[in-house]
Amino acid sequence: MQAETAVRDDMEPMTMADAQNESEAQSKNSLKRSAFVTAYALGLHEYISLQALSDNREALQNFVAENMLLAALTYMAIYIVAVALSFPGASFLTIASGFSFGWLLAGALTAVSATIGASIIFLAARTAFGDLLQRKAGNRIQKLSEGFREDSFNYLLFLRLAPIFPFWLINLAPALFGMRLGPYVLATFIGILPGTFAYAYFGQGISSAIDMEGSVVSPELLIGLGALGLASLLPVVLKRIRRSRRGAD
Repeated sequence: MQAETAVRDDMEPMTMADAQNESEAQSKNSLKRSAFVTAYALGLHEYISLQALSDNREALQNFVAENMLLAALTYMAIYIVAVALSFPGASFLTIASGFSFGWLLAGALTAVSATIGASIIFLAARTAFGDLLQRKAGNRIQKLSEGFREDSFNYLLFLRLAPIFPFWLINLAPALFGMRLGPYVLATFIGILPGTFAYAYFGQGISSAIDMEGSVVSPELLIGLGALGLASLLPVVLKRIRRSRRGAD
């Protein structure tokens, strides 16, 4: 009985703000679960595959050709929402955009959309949602504190080029450690360009491979695979460069 009393005395009472944040967290998680269940019930998961892109290629590309502005804005809106709500599947969306728009336009649309979505999380962390988002991140966010306090811009650029941590966590951490919005936007936009264009080019390569009847791969697809390979090596290379600089210091 005394032990229970001691534990209760050590516990901090929950404030109204804590209770409200907890309620908001549960509501947000419930909303995500409901969205996933609804999407699955409607069969939307059947369209999130390379086979679905191939099967619907002609209709998709005809729609894009006839409604370029609408298609581009719709894609950007979907991507921004996906990033802002930390939904998975961003890589597939980027591949699908390369498949539909071509690698150059797709890469540009995706980079702008991803930066906007990331900035929404950044700004949300500066509001009352900051505590809620920080609790979601847990102890992992403390691993980033030293880098952001030493050189926030270059450290964020490094994290974007070499995505060691989850994308949503990198979106959140700079705001919690006092980074300004302008440098955040610039480092984010520059840092995601290599991977974004690599995935977009891969998507265009899939489309070109379909055009070449009887051929499993196309030159564009091979280049896209090579670009993805190079992008996957970036984390290793940048880690070694960062370690060598620390050793020199």
